[in-house]
Amino acid sequence: MESDRHRDRFIRGALVASAVMNTGAALLFAFPDSLGQIAGLPAPVPHIYTSLLAVFVMLFGIAYAWLARQPIIDRALVGFSALGKMAVFLVILLFWILGDLPGRSALAAVGDLIFALIFARWLVRSRR
Repeated sequence: MESDRHRDRFIRGALVASAVMNTGAALLFAFPDSLGQIAGLPAPVPHIYTSLLAVFVMLFGIAYAWLARQPIIDRALVGFSALGKMAVFLVILLFWILGDLPGRSALAAVGDLIFALIFARWLVRSRR
């Protein structure tokens, strides 16, 4: 059971780290003209779009933090999180391939890919 406790601690840490990453991403999306330039986000963008995107990214971050604090980690929410993180990575990768985003945007999205893989691995290993 020690390995189960280790896996549990690891996924909780990954969820907290993902929450922190989402907070940073929300700030990038909220301010694409300044902070967003770190990740190569397109600007200028109407504020309604940047604000709504920042809110949704932050809500996901809050959900990750909440999930990390639950006595039992909900597998369905981790699966949903893995799918969401992978989808974000793939969309940004696609727009980089199409030439609509600079390489640093795709590089910034690698964190989403890493968390997607961590979440998926936990789902597979915790099923046993």
